[in-house]
Amino acid sequence: MNFVKYAVYRFGTMLLTLVVVSALVFFIINLPPGDYLSNQIAELRATGQAEGVAKAEFLRQEYALDRPLWEQYLIWVGFAPGPNGFSGMIQGDFGWSFEFDRPVAVIVGDALWLTVLVNLAAVLFVYVVALPLGVLAAAKSETWVDYTAGFLGYLGLATPNFLLALILFYYGHKYFNLPIGGLMDPSFEGQPMSAGKVQSILLHLIVPTFVIGTSGAAAMMQRLRANMLDELSKPYVETARAKGLAPARLLAKYPLRMAFNPFVADIGNLLPAMVSGSVLVSVVLGLQTIGPYLLAALKSQDQFLAGFVLMFVALLTLIGTMVSDMLLVLLDPRIRYGNRET
Repeated sequence: MNFVKYAVYRFGTMLLTLVVVSALVFFIINLPPGDYLSNQIAELRATGQAEGVAKAEFLRQEYALDRPLWEQYLIWVGFAPGPNGFSGMIQGDFGWSFEFDRPVAVIVGDALWLTVLVNLAAVLFVYVVALPLGVLAAAKSETWVDYTAGFLGYLGLATPNFLLALILFYYGHKYFNLPIGGLMDPSFEGQPMSAGKVQSILLHLIVPTFVIGTSGAAAMMQRLRANMLDELSKPYVETARAKGLAPARLLAKYPLRMAFNPFVADIGNLLPAMVSGSVLVSVVLGLQTIGPYLLAALKSQDQFLAGFVLMFVALLTLIGTMVSDMLLVLLDPRIRYGNRET
């Protein structure tokens, strides 16, 4: 199996997995009794608001919430026609948010790309910090360099993100005049992209990137250090050292390449973990990402909004896993496309 066939195969398995995940997401969201409209109808009937009940009943029929659960799922995904024909997620219709009384696509429009931007910046921060610190800690094992890197790593793992966000929220503004909250100056919201808007976004990204990426960088640094130490203890390293290979070249040519596999494999878990783990940080820092919307949707049983956000996180997971798998195949000659070696 060549690389192109392998990529097509992985893409096909990703799509099948996404279908299974969509079913799990939909049915788990609907496990609690009732839904947003059912709860609203019960409340309106209790207060005698007949007009509100009629509107809610109309919305139930419009979005097929009066049909069996399996049929609701097929209509939501777009596998079966609903009241308006085929109009599900695969057709680009993400449903209606009953909590915000707007289409889901409108609500998550700007929040979606801002979420991707924040988390890509955090992933870049993780790799830029973890790679040199992990290699340095392993190369200088049991020295003050290793102990300092380990201390910083444990500090990053032990400090809750929301607490770090509050600390940087205050001291970053007090001593470095960093902007407070949001991902851009309010004057740029709803405006077309410009040099001033880009500068404002980059300035607002500093604190969220550091907060969201700190724990990931700490964990990855510790993992890379452990893998490097394991490789450095193997006989081929001693042989290369005995042959007079320079220390820097020795590290880069053999142990680092072997220890780099888990580093690449983490791409599949890093992005979704940051998206889901940044919900509280987004609330604390007032970020215009999908995190606060997910929290509000889950609290109010706003199933279409919650379902879309969870599917977005699942899609990030699957894309990251596929990319990491293909990178591993390219980077490590020991990995084969078939089942002979893994």
